[in-house]
Amino acid sequence: MTTRRAVVVSGARTPFVRAFGDYTRMDSIALAGTAVRGVLEQTGLPFGDVQAIVWGGVILPSAAPNIAREVALDLQLDHGCEGYTVTRACASGLQAVTSAAAAIERGEYDIMIAGGSDSTSNAEIKLPQKIVHSMAPIALGKPKPKDYLSAVAQLAPFTDLFPTRPKIAERTTGEVMGESAEKMAKIHGITRADQDEFAARSHRRANAAITSGRFDAEVLSVTTPQGKTITRDGLVRGDSTVEKLAKLAPVFERNGTVTAGNASPLTDGASAVLLMSEEKARELGFLPLAAFKSWSYVSVDPKDQVLIGPAISMPRALDKAGLSLADIDFVDIHEAFAAQTLSVVSALGSHEWAKQRLGRDEAVGDIDVDKLNVHGGSVSLGHPFGATGARMVTTMANEISRAGGGTALLGICAAGGIGASAVLEGV
Repeated sequence: MTTRRAVVVSGARTPFVRAFGDYTRMDSIALAGTAVRGVLEQTGLPFGDVQAIVWGGVILPSAAPNIAREVALDLQLDHGCEGYTVTRACASGLQAVTSAAAAIERGEYDIMIAGGSDSTSNAEIKLPQKIVHSMAPIALGKPKPKDYLSAVAQLAPFTDLFPTRPKIAERTTGEVMGESAEKMAKIHGITRADQDEFAARSHRRANAAITSGRFDAEVLSVTTPQGKTITRDGLVRGDSTVEKLAKLAPVFERNGTVTAGNASPLTDGASAVLLMSEEKARELGFLPLAAFKSWSYVSVDPKDQVLIGPAISMPRALDKAGLSLADIDFVDIHEAFAAQTLSVVSALGSHEWAKQRLGRDEAVGDIDVDKLNVHGGSVSLGHPFGATGARMVTTMANEISRAGGGTALLGICAAGGIGASAVLEGV
């Protein structure tokens, strides 16, 4: 059998903007379509050549949850272009991309698009189940007058009838993600100063990438339904400093360390990656940016440290690739919170963690800060839940290509105690 290799040919994303801002009238399907159209137009690949789409999302639209297929229909791709949508919390975008890579390597397709999108602005507000249970028979059937009286009777006593504010919390524990980050900071000794310095550096690096044109090849120009054109990420603060961040109050604990400044904000956006078999890419005249050498998905007990998963998935991805941390040129870790990212970094450098959680005698290793999140991350760029993984793949694939080769290690934490990682290599 011939060994096939899936390669990243290109990637494009919308600028990321704050929720309830410029993309409020664009739902996750519209954002996804914008990103997919953008990557096809950038590469000049005929729309009809796309054989399948895999898409990731977290806040899925209830009326049309299979975003991948809706995008294929909206963009009038070939009717045979099939699509399916995956959800793995904040690792959904990476799951979509690695699922596509696996399908190509199995020989199912030669040309695929994968990515993810989310629109917090269009998150659906759920009615209390009390109302749903009483009113559903009326909405779904042919009600008689007595059915309305029965529905009203079921609502008594008339309390708890209003929608409640949704929270980003673990279903099994009730712990809010920010509370998880606070807990991790205490466990790993991550101070408020550490977090603010990390956040300021994220903003500086993201701003430098924007001003230098580093993101020009991957960030699209998007015109909203209101006619406004967005050309750059809207959350990056180039003038962010530790001194400014230190003035912000903690959000999740009165004397805590996690603030709005050192956590990723609610964000709308989409990111798409064009993948091909290496043979097809070269046949069509495309120069591949990078290829996947390995990936790993793991889970940990949410009652422990729900966001620590990458400290296990990253070493496993390295093992699968036959590499050590010292062999890696770029490390990109999703910044849900500065506290969470720094906790993962601390665990990887810990001999105790290696022995207790990895079954190793030696620590995975210390990460050189000059290799870590070289163009910022979710704290500065924003975090549309389903899009982040695909954004990271695109940015690291471009960086490897610019460097003329090398390797990149990705790590993403996700709700449910999930850790997701991948190793990219030059082609």
